[in-house]
Amino acid sequence: MRLRETYMAQSPNVLLIMADQLVPFLTGAYGHAVVITPHLDQLVQEGVRFDAAYTPYPLCAPARAACMTGRYASDLGCYDNAAVLHADEPTLAHYLTNAGYETVLSGKMHFIGPDQLHGFRRRLTTDVYPANIDWVPATDESGRFPAGGHARLYVEPNVGVRPWTKFLSYDEETHFRALEYVRERGRTKPSEPFFLVVSYHHPHDPFHVTQELWDLYEGVDIEMPHYPANLQATYSVMDRWLNEVHETEAVDLGAPDNLYQLRRAYYGLVSYIDRKVGELLAALEQTNQRDNTIVVFTSDHGDMLAEKLMVQKRCFYEWSARVPLIVQLPDQQAAGRKIADPVSLLDLVPTLLDWAGVPMEDRLSMDGVSLAQLIDGTNDGERAIFGEYHVEKVRAPCFMVRQGRYKYIYIHGYDTQLFDLEADPGEWNNLAGQPELQLVEQRLRELILERFDPERIAADGAASVRKRLVVRQALQRNDIHWDYFPYFDATRQYVR
Repeated sequence: MRLRETYMAQSPNVLLIMADQLVPFLTGAYGHAVVITPHLDQLVQEGVRFDAAYTPYPLCAPARAACMTGRYASDLGCYDNAAVLHADEPTLAHYLTNAGYETVLSGKMHFIGPDQLHGFRRRLTTDVYPANIDWVPATDESGRFPAGGHARLYVEPNVGVRPWTKFLSYDEETHFRALEYVRERGRTKPSEPFFLVVSYHHPHDPFHVTQELWDLYEGVDIEMPHYPANLQATYSVMDRWLNEVHETEAVDLGAPDNLYQLRRAYYGLVSYIDRKVGELLAALEQTNQRDNTIVVFTSDHGDMLAEKLMVQKRCFYEWSARVPLIVQLPDQQAAGRKIADPVSLLDLVPTLLDWAGVPMEDRLSMDGVSLAQLIDGTNDGERAIFGEYHVEKVRAPCFMVRQGRYKYIYIHGYDTQLFDLEADPGEWNNLAGQPELQLVEQRLRELILERFDPERIAADGAASVRKRLVVRQALQRNDIHWDYFPYFDATRQYVR
């Protein structure tokens, strides 16, 4: 807590910038030689970079619910992209509101249900996706999920150059409203600090870029995935489930031309997000708010981007489960520090509450732990970081634990995977069952089963789907929608 005590005598502003499906490896800020991210690079130079940050759940809505509450999604009952975060769950926005902050959200947060604020005083935009439970993941009579065709989003016509898209329009609105807010705060200088979340859709699929963003990568070396001859033999049962519903074999995902277009478009979208970060930081600087603002940049999860011939997220490989996490503190304290210890997005809530000066007695129990001491340079040893994924497109509860150099993936009732990430960062050599690592595997399995109850999660997830199917039918028949509509008073805008 030394940083809080020494440098944050006054409650700092907090700017949380979120991308969607952004792979940390594909940024200059994390060492990529080609992808252009000068503003994220600068944020790393002036802040703290976490080199092993993980999503608690590699899917949008559950990941964001967990990130905003500091609690595991299975304890919240949030299993899929139609999962309702209950209104009585305290979020970071609730805590900071009670601490005297003005709490504002611009952009995507994938809240499902009638509560579209969850502690925020106001939202500056609607969400990019519907707030209803339309996307309940129902199975057929055999227990299989219908094919979703997600792999088609990774080849033409869902990849390449477009003059404009509705998703670019959404991010432009998100960005414009956030800039307006920062500039207005700088002009009026209210006494209360702000907590502003700016959450963009990109670089989430579809991978459409403007010609200018495409041209950024003309003639450069586009990194291509490597596929071993025994690729199919490396798949876990979870991988096979996901590939089946994603229909990866229905498209020529691994064709060199398709891979080139996919990666080049993704590079462009990452640079697009980087520019937005730069403009937000410039607005803080221009309004003299930068020196008392904590800036956090992250993403809800990553994207396989045809690594291992897989698409989207939902799995626990590094490309899907790892996220960027960069924190810049006021006065650039701890500038340039890079932290290799594994951490979780769950840790954001207790960390920011520490820095905001929210006392422990004003908080409820949560699963995340504050990163303040880790940034200060103290470490309590090798911590276990968990991930989970259930219900949507998989047939059993799935878990991950990362501790030290090892990652263990446990699919309840099915096969397991154990990877040594130091020796095998590509996660090709499954060490599960190796006699010399028996104790490691046993310890990691016990960590998962001590923390989670797969049988309870399976039953609860199935019951949740059944309930929501009934409610969804009634909502659709009654034409009831939960989408948020931001209010703007035209009598107070521009020249009146």
